[in-house]
Amino acid sequence: MSNAELETFAIEVVKTLKSAGFEAVFAGGCVRDRLMGIPPKDFDVATNALPDDVRRLFPRTVPVGEAFNVILVLSSHEENPFHVEVATFRKDVGIADGRHPAQVLSATAEEDVQRRDFTVNGMLYDPLEDKLLDWVGGQKDLKAKILRSIGEPHLRIDEDHLRMLRAIRFSSRFGFQIDPSLMTAIQSKASLIRKISAERIYEELTKILTGARADLAMDDLASSGLLEQLIPEALAMKGCEQPPEHHPEGDVWVHTLLLLKQCAGKSPEVGWAALLHDIAKPPTFSHTPGDRIRFNGHAELGAEMSVQILKRFKASNDLIECVHELVRDHLKFKDAPQMRPSTLKRWLRSPHFEKHLELHYIDCMACHQNLTLYEFCKSALANMPPDILRPPKLVDGNDLISMGFRPGPQFKEILDAVETEQLEQRLFERMAAIEFVKAKYGSLNR
Repeated sequence: MSNAELETFAIEVVKTLKSAGFEAVFAGGCVRDRLMGIPPKDFDVATNALPDDVRRLFPRTVPVGEAFNVILVLSSHEENPFHVEVATFRKDVGIADGRHPAQVLSATAEEDVQRRDFTVNGMLYDPLEDKLLDWVGGQKDLKAKILRSIGEPHLRIDEDHLRMLRAIRFSSRFGFQIDPSLMTAIQSKASLIRKISAERIYEELTKILTGARADLAMDDLASSGLLEQLIPEALAMKGCEQPPEHHPEGDVWVHTLLLLKQCAGKSPEVGWAALLHDIAKPPTFSHTPGDRIRFNGHAELGAEMSVQILKRFKASNDLIECVHELVRDHLKFKDAPQMRPSTLKRWLRSPHFEKHLELHYIDCMACHQNLTLYEFCKSALANMPPDILRPPKLVDGNDLISMGFRPGPQFKEILDAVETEQLEQRLFERMAAIEFVKAKYGSLNR
C-alpha cells in the first residue's frame, strides 16, 4: 500500500460523506504532515455525520471508539485493506481520569478543534475544495517551528496527562521549540504522568527513543521533570565522570545522549539498550588514587536494572530479554579477538547479534570512534560459511541412548562438548564424534 493509494481512498471517504450532505475534512496529523511535505502514514477524517450514518454509507466498518463516536472505514481489499478513521465532531466536557473526558457532546468543526492538543495538530483540510481551516494558528506555528498548546496549557494537560510526553516527542521529531508556557505547565504537572497507564507511557517513550533527535528529547524529559518520575535512575548519569582516555566526550549522560542521537529508525530493542547500557555506571563508580575511574560489574548490574525498569513499563518479555542481553554483553566486543573459535562462533550466531553490532557501533561513535572491534566481528560473521558457523550435528540424543547413556541433564553437556570440538574444527565425522564421547564420558551415567 502506497501513501498515494491511501490518500486516494481517504479522499473517496470524504467525497462519499459530502455527497450524502455531511461535512467532512481531513484532521490532525495528516494535515500537519502534508503542510510539512511529509507523506502521511494514516488519514483521519472528521465529520458531523453520526456513527450510524457512517455505517450506513460504507459497507465495511469497525467501531474503534464508540464512546467517542469513532469508526474505522475499511477499503474493499480482502487482504490488508486500507483504513481511515472517521470521527464525529465533538466537544469534551469535564475530566474523568486524566486521559479521557467525563462527557462527549456533539459539536461544530471549530468546537472540535478547540479540544485538541497542539496548534500544529489542530488544523483541518478539505481535500475536495483544497481549503485549509485553521482557527488556532497552527500554520503560523508550523512555520515558526513552535509547539504550542491550543488554549491554556495547564487545562490541556489536566484533560490528558499523556500530552506532556507527546509534546516532547513531537518537538524532538520535528525539531520544534516547546512554547515556554507549555514547558512551564509540564514542569508544574510532571508528577501527573504517573497516573497514565504503564503501557501508554512505554509506547510514547519507545517512539521517542527510536525517533529523530532522541538526545534532545531526553534532555527535555530531564529538564521537564518527567524523567525523574519515569526513569529516575537515568538522572544519576548526569555528572558521573568517565575516564577521559576512553571517553573524551564527557560524563555518562553526555555519552548516552550521543548514542541516542544515532537511534532514529533503530529497533525498540536498540533504542532502549542505548539508553540503558550504562545505567549502572553511577552505582558502580570507583576511583582510587593512582588508578583510573572504574565501573566494575556495570554491564551485569545494568542488565538487571534494565529488566526492572522495563518491567515497570510492562514491556514484552521478548524485548526485556533482548535488552537484558544487549546491556549485559555490550563490553563483550573487547574480548572477541582473543575468544576461542567455538566461543566466538556461538556469539556470532546468537539470535540478537545484529543488534549487538548496531549497539556497539553507536557506542563507539559516541566516544573514541574506534571501530576496529566492530569491523573484526562484522568481517568474521560475513566470512564464516554456514556449515562452519552452524555445523550439522554429528551425534544426537538417540545416539547417546544407543551408547548406553540414560537421558538426563548430562545429555546437554555431552552434546555441547561435541559441538565445541566441531566449532574448534577438531571433529568432522560421526564415528570420530562417537569415539570422542566414549573416551570422555564412557564411564559416566551408565
